[in-house]
Amino acid sequence: MNTALPYAHGGPLLRGVLRAEAADFHVEEILGFTASGEGEHAFLLVEKTDANTEWVARRLAQAAGVAPLAVGFAGLKDRHAVTRQHFTVHLAAKPAPDWMSLDIAGVNVITATRHHRKLKRGAHRGNRFRIHLREVEGDSAHLAARLAVIGERGVPNYFGEQRFGRDRHNLALAETLFAGRRLPREQRGFALSAARAELFNAVLALRVSDATWDRARDGEVWMLDGSNAIFGPESFTDALAQRLASGDIHPTGPLWGRGIVRSQADVRALELAVVQARASLARGLERAGLEQERRALRLRVDALTCAADAHALTVGFELRAGAFATTVLRELCEWNA
Repeated sequence: MNTALPYAHGGPLLRGVLRAEAADFHVEEILGFTASGEGEHAFLLVEKTDANTEWVARRLAQAAGVAPLAVGFAGLKDRHAVTRQHFTVHLAAKPAPDWMSLDIAGVNVITATRHHRKLKRGAHRGNRFRIHLREVEGDSAHLAARLAVIGERGVPNYFGEQRFGRDRHNLALAETLFAGRRLPREQRGFALSAARAELFNAVLALRVSDATWDRARDGEVWMLDGSNAIFGPESFTDALAQRLASGDIHPTGPLWGRGIVRSQADVRALELAVVQARASLARGLERAGLEQERRALRLRVDALTCAADAHALTVGFELRAGAFATTVLRELCEWNA
């Protein structure tokens, strides 16, 4: 796990082993809508174990006799885990295979119905996690208090280690890309995402260090909770303070790209200082054509539960789409994978 990024709530209380087996990390996708029940697309709920999302998509396309681009899904899910997520397969007039009897290693189709359009990236509302750690030791006496703080205040919305790849390989790819080397489309996407995440995490780390990751600074741009809608900067009023305290709005940081930085005053000065220190990444993202966007600095943690005994810890919670379970877990526990 990454211990270089500062903690918001005093550092991990416990130590344990994560992902001793795939079933220790369970993810269930929350769509926020249901299939229409009719249309040209098969709509599948799939449980996969130790399987990559894109690999499963290719196997589903092969089973249906369609091109890989005919398969849609809302998001990439962890490989070394048991995950339930949805896929669509555009069949048009083709007969559907017997989805429930597919022979794909580590893949089980739970339900199959129809839908009127392809499932697109980011279409889901969030994910539900159940994470089991083994060989746990440490300060369990303060665990309940830490959980209460996380439930009340949330956690810093860092990009997780998965975004950077093993040994931060995706960031190395970004440096290679920005030095002028062409990369395959998939690797290029990983590289650009990692570079953006590196800059965002650096900004957020400074805001965590000065305890303003969930507080207002002059020049703030705000994001509505559960949405990508942003507003501001504007004068910080009592009404905004109440919305911030209730979790209705969150401070934001930059997802770097070309264009004007929306933040102003103190926030803008902090963000530009971070970017100037990593200018090669910023310039590379601009040349690649990405546009300025924003991401919430604070992550709300919903439906938080915890069960612990002398040697194990099981944590459950729900996060919005695009958030990382390890950003919650790191505020509780260090782990070996």
